[in-house]
Amino acid sequence: MKILLVEDDSIQRMPLQTVLTQAGHNVDGVKDGEAAQWLLTEKEYDLLILDWMLPHVSGLSLCQQYRAAGKVAPVLMITAKDTMADKVAGLDAGADDYLVKPIDITEFMARVRALRRRSPLWQGDFLHLADLQLHLDTLTIERQGVIVALSSREFQLMEYFMRHPRQVLSRHQIEQAVWEWGTEPESNAITVLVRKLRQRLQEATAPGWIETVYGMGYRLSPPAE
Repeated sequence: MKILLVEDDSIQRMPLQTVLTQAGHNVDGVKDGEAAQWLLTEKEYDLLILDWMLPHVSGLSLCQQYRAAGKVAPVLMITAKDTMADKVAGLDAGADDYLVKPIDITEFMARVRALRRRSPLWQGDFLHLADLQLHLDTLTIERQGVIVALSSREFQLMEYFMRHPRQVLSRHQIEQAVWEWGTEPESNAITVLVRKLRQRLQEATAPGWIETVYGMGYRLSPPAE
């Protein structure tokens, strides 16, 4: 999933961003509401995680603005406010779930998995193309009984390919989908990542599934028999 995480306290934001990334999610982590406002006009997300108290624009206002714009991705509000009135205010603003600090990582990830099922992109715990499967919870690919583990970055690219099967994806599209906001991959990073993913697919008895379309990008497609 593509996730926007907005938390002004880096001591709290970084562990959440790390555990989400380790689970295979692509996370844009920012520390204030104004940066989040800009990102929400530039990018589409599958899940928003918003701290209530933020500099400049509150998480509550962000949620209200997001819903007013007609956006439907799930929203998880995280906050130190734990009264029933606060929870009602958060839910009335359009949040789908509400988690009170201090955050337990195990519960946090369980809430994220539950909200993932509400995403418009939700297709189940795995994606498939022909007889190739990508398991979302274990970051593995499987074909003909062979299971191969992927790194977080390999998984993010594979998920992007699987959600756009048989489509030519440009290097720019891949960079936008796989790399976090504020980071810029080295000039050969996409080439290296595609090569590594091809190696994993070969291990999973799926060689030749990623095609280079010269001058345009890459395409995931089962080879013709």
